[in-house]
Amino acid sequence: MATLRVDDFKARLSGGGARANMFQVRIAAPAGITGIDMESLSFLVKGAQLPGSTVGIIDIPFRGRHFKMAGDRIFEPWTITVLNDTDFRVRNMVESWMNRINQHESNVSSVDPSTYMVDMAVDQLDKNGEVLKTYEFKSAFPIQLTPIDLTWESENVIEEFQVTFEYLYWTSSTTT
Repeated sequence: MATLRVDDFKARLSGGGARANMFQVRIAAPAGITGIDMESLSFLVKGAQLPGSTVGIIDIPFRGRHFKMAGDRIFEPWTITVLNDTDFRVRNMVESWMNRINQHESNVSSVDPSTYMVDMAVDQLDKNGEVLKTYEFKSAFPIQLTPIDLTWESENVIEEFQVTFEYLYWTSSTTT
């Protein structure tokens, strides 16, 4: 029978546990879209997620029962929350990127995915800022840029917005 002591729990929680506030996002805009360095972007991303995925199910009826088989893997869109600076650097980059995908005025879009798809990553960091685990999003591009609410009632608040990305798949690697 296992002994339920706090020291046993502490010994099994290596590194003091992974912290939700210790992360960095690495996004490289497609070639030709400028205006922000990636180090600044990493500081302005206030929130992100480590990705999940779902394995679909193929449900096959058989004589009154349902035989369930594993289906295809589904990758959910990935969303980041960004603090807006007074130069709108990240927002301008995303607007330019999305305009490359589909232009406002002419409804013209890029037909070559290599002109708007890039690889990006989110790193889980330890308490010393060292990378514990990296998730890479392959062939990602923005699909949604949320509005920024403006109101006289907001005091002592920095604007923020969200960007949602689609991607083909993600991979993960552990550094430690």
